[in-house]
Amino acid sequence: MKLAVVGGGSTYTPELIDGFARLREELPLTEIALIDPHEHRLELVAGMSRRMLARAGHQAAVHATADLAEGVAGAQAVLLQLRVGGQAARDVDETLPLECGCVGQETTGAGGLAKALRTVPVVLDIAETVARHAPQAWIVDFTNPVGIVTRALLDAGHRAIGLCNVAIGFQRRFARHLGVAPKRISLGHVGLNHLTWERSVHLDGQDVLPALLAEHGTEIADTVGLPERLLHRLGAVPSYYLRYFYEHDLVVEEQRGKPSRAADVAAMETALLSIYADRAADAKPELLEKRGGAFYSEAAVALIASLLGDRGDTQIVNVRNGSTLPFLPPEAVIEVPAAISGAGAVPLAVDPVEPLYAGLISHVSAYESLALDAALRGGVERVEDALLAHPLIGQASLAADLAARLVAANTAHLPWARS
Repeated sequence: MKLAVVGGGSTYTPELIDGFARLREELPLTEIALIDPHEHRLELVAGMSRRMLARAGHQAAVHATADLAEGVAGAQAVLLQLRVGGQAARDVDETLPLECGCVGQETTGAGGLAKALRTVPVVLDIAETVARHAPQAWIVDFTNPVGIVTRALLDAGHRAIGLCNVAIGFQRRFARHLGVAPKRISLGHVGLNHLTWERSVHLDGQDVLPALLAEHGTEIADTVGLPERLLHRLGAVPSYYLRYFYEHDLVVEEQRGKPSRAADVAAMETALLSIYADRAADAKPELLEKRGGAFYSEAAVALIASLLGDRGDTQIVNVRNGSTLPFLPPEAVIEVPAAISGAGAVPLAVDPVEPLYAGLISHVSAYESLALDAALRGGVERVEDALLAHPLIGQASLAADLAARLVAANTAHLPWARS
């Protein structure tokens, strides 16, 4: 079984390799193609990956290439984990909005829109190459903003599913609080990518969320960066990304007083690549835990194994809405539990969504549609429309100012902005 990883030179990749090695019986890979245009970086990561697999006694071959067509040819699944513009572009995403009094984050708000503008056209070009050289392959998108990118792939007719590690992270944390195996935990997870709430936590079918909040509310609140009283009032656990909405002004104040996350990650990446260059290194470094992407490999293995093995199990993914959330259009992409089989992902029915959540979901979903239109067709006015529709911006003069700034800062990655 061949798996291709686009963005294989990422410092994330050894996290994937570690999971592939540990979960080899679940996903018996024979070839892993790492694809990346940054050849020096790719070679360091590929060498580390080969040593990790050898240490684990895994027989899969690791093939490193800058040639996309060669890398994806014959693959059964293709993982997308690319970052157009690298950490330098991310730094702009996280700092430019702060100049206008808006939260600076790479997937949420103005920064998330900038990332979508750069990313969607590149991902669609990649997907066309996959369609030509591996027409039966599933595309698993881990590239942010996952909801918008997945919608773009699906609208273009590709076999694609979006994946995020937020849900599996909650599952593992709740299991740890309860002292049980993660497989016994299922989540009442609902919303959009990076805009979700856990409205229930089932242990062997019984909802234990009230007990979890009563016994571990302080720690859970610290994890998501929100006041404990809010979690008790909601009776739910919002994802960390809801902090950008529920505590916007506080977050802006905090962000203005410290270096960007991009700056921190860039320093980590330099250190990680130095580790990967050591030919004696053959185990996932502890520093990688701070890089982000916790449990990404487990989520990816589970999804690919179910798609290729037609297992029919339930996983939380990004998928077409259909009629699942009746207040959204069918073509919207939502993040909910879904049945995964060889035919793809089918969202499961969810309990009616409370207006407190449904209003924000609708608002952000409308923004995502406009963001996708701007990414596909370009134009400063379309960028401005998307910003005007976003609940974290939503003011005419602010949207116009940010649109001009974002386009100017990203001209190198936006062909339409240079014409």
